[in-house]
Amino acid sequence: MSFSLVRKISGQSQTWRQIQGHFGKIIGSEGVQTKGFFVRNFSLSSPVTMRFVQYTKGADEKTHLGILSADGKTISSLSTYGNDMIEFMKKEVDLGELSKKISSLPSEAVTKDVTLQAPVSNPEKIVCIGLNYRGHCEEQNLTPPVRPMFFSKFASTLVGPTGSVIAHEISTQIDWEVELAVVIGKTAKKVPREKAYDYVFGYCVAQDISARDWQKVLNNKQFLIGKSMDTFCPLGPAIVHKSLIPDPHNLKICCSINGVQKQSGNTNELIFRIDDIINRLTQSITLRPGDVILTGTPGGVGMFRNPPEYLKPGDVIESEIESLGKLTNTVIKDD
Repeated sequence: MSFSLVRKISGQSQTWRQIQGHFGKIIGSEGVQTKGFFVRNFSLSSPVTMRFVQYTKGADEKTHLGILSADGKTISSLSTYGNDMIEFMKKEVDLGELSKKISSLPSEAVTKDVTLQAPVSNPEKIVCIGLNYRGHCEEQNLTPPVRPMFFSKFASTLVGPTGSVIAHEISTQIDWEVELAVVIGKTAKKVPREKAYDYVFGYCVAQDISARDWQKVLNNKQFLIGKSMDTFCPLGPAIVHKSLIPDPHNLKICCSINGVQKQSGNTNELIFRIDDIINRLTQSITLRPGDVILTGTPGGVGMFRNPPEYLKPGDVIESEIESLGKLTNTVIKDD
């Protein structure tokens, strides 16, 4: 399954060609009808051209910062702004002005020597929300919670959109959870709900890989080890700036294992919405630029299937969210 980078937006002037080089394909002068919604050529404020990536080249482990084109074939370099996404966000660069310069930025083709990495490195916090989709509650025969269940993952769990996921030998129950990730753009403390999106930089796709035996039994029902094993948070492929996503609560979300779809839902099923989550978190925890919030997973995880299904070396996990892109991660043996 593949999703367009365009979503339903009405009341906008039709200057899509101006941004198609960075965010999608020309789909006709008027748009196209597709499965229940109309995709229209549109224009928004200039930051819509922003899909931020971190990448490496060849054997060189140095990380570079850039803007990925919609077709994934070119990257416009942001080397003049540094090589770290979190530091870039801290600078509060005028994205409107930056978008005007994209065509003049040095660019390079995405070849086999270019590897996209997680779009943020070493965030101060990765905060996760449990039981935040009704379908995920229903598959466990649980009543939806009346308040969010927060937990965390270590930054050492992060891998990029094509990075490998280790099947750690200490677990026999490694499971998948596709999630919408929210990336914080500026320091947030005691944020009211109506101002929550002022602190969001953008969105990306995440996988909250989980060792269920360690999550549920082997660590006294504490989530930390089961959720924080190395490579247990694929993230990417880019941070799509929030201006491109007018409604993050209406995005198709799915996960396939070895080409077989296991999860299929929509972010409109979220029990606790993003503004509510940010409001609740920041009453006692200060969020910083680059912090990542994983907003929960829809139904269809392996643990609650009959019989249960778990990941093994050689499995390919495809995680996709409409307008944000796809992760393709292969499970490898623990060395």
